[in-house]
Amino acid sequence: MDPALIALFVGAAVASLFMAWVIGAGSSGATPFAPAVGANAIGTMRAAFLVGIFGFAGAVTQGGSVSKAVGSGLVGGISLPVGGVILVLVLGAGLMAVGIATGYPIATAFTVTGAVVGVGLALGGTPVWPKYQQIAAVWVLTPVVGGGIAFVIASLLPRPDVPERFSIPLLAGLVGAVLVNVDFSFLGEGTASGTVRGLGQRVLAVDGLASGLVVTGVVALAVAAVVRWDVRRDERGGLRRVLLALGSLVAFSAGGSQVGLAVGPLLPLLDEIGMVSTMTVLVGGGLGMLAGSWTGAPRMIKSLARDYSSLGPRRSISALVPSFLIAQLAVLLGVPVSFNEIVVSAIIGSGAAVGGRDAVDARKILVTVGAWAGSFGLSFVLAYVAASLLL
Repeated sequence: MDPALIALFVGAAVASLFMAWVIGAGSSGATPFAPAVGANAIGTMRAAFLVGIFGFAGAVTQGGSVSKAVGSGLVGGISLPVGGVILVLVLGAGLMAVGIATGYPIATAFTVTGAVVGVGLALGGTPVWPKYQQIAAVWVLTPVVGGGIAFVIASLLPRPDVPERFSIPLLAGLVGAVLVNVDFSFLGEGTASGTVRGLGQRVLAVDGLASGLVVTGVVALAVAAVVRWDVRRDERGGLRRVLLALGSLVAFSAGGSQVGLAVGPLLPLLDEIGMVSTMTVLVGGGLGMLAGSWTGAPRMIKSLARDYSSLGPRRSISALVPSFLIAQLAVLLGVPVSFNEIVVSAIIGSGAAVGGRDAVDARKILVTVGAWAGSFGLSFVLAYVAASLLL
């Protein structure tokens, strides 16, 4: 095997690890527990520790879908060379590092997607319009759908005619029903992914839609019953535990989605090297994100938790439920999505329901939206120009 090729692959792997660290320190490391920190349900350092653990688990068990999309689904007719992969990762991580240094959430998915498309098109690749349309739809609808769901939930939770001993268990049951149908790499048969619902059907020796609905319903009812019992016996503590569980699920989902932005560009190179498996790359990316969450995420957690709105436990739950649902939809579709966009939109929606305009920092939001809008365009232009000149 060509030593020069191996050396270049090692360089790309180092760039990928740096990107994973930046993601862990930024979007995936900060946003999942920011609402819980804002609600004083958990300290900043403990939140950073937990998000690293759950993010790593999500990267290993759910990271394949988005990784494949980023690696080979954004540009047709070409496979990025090693130099192009390094350029993509350095540009994406560099823009993310600027966001961390300034305290403003740069959209990771936008920067990496823009860089991959820019480099690929500069090297003669063809646009994959159906995938672009799918990605654009998710990006545009995320603030509307996520913020809207958060607004509705936050509007209902404080109402006296919607007792929390019913509303909170209902939300928990909904999350449980979704979770039981989520694909995990270790639950399938052979090399295929599988779901908890599918595992239950195999154990019971049944199949079909009806049995799947029964398994899903039983799990949802069990989760709702446990949460109802907990909230009734200790309302304040029960709400805190629900909030922390939701933050853990969002952190897990962040790992499954965001690791693809760091390691996805490496996947086309694996066939050339022939010595590294996809799982090994996912584990490496997960470890990089874990390190970033533990060492760099606290500053961004504080920024999101304190600057956007003053969060209570009910508003935080209202923000995290749609965040989890949208994140898992993005993983299912294999669409790179920004967790800054998901969680911040949900925070704004829940804040608007409770406190109106006074509950959020309008200037901060405008700057953040500007950073989202500029992330893709800037990364695309820089990547296209750099690839045209250097590769």
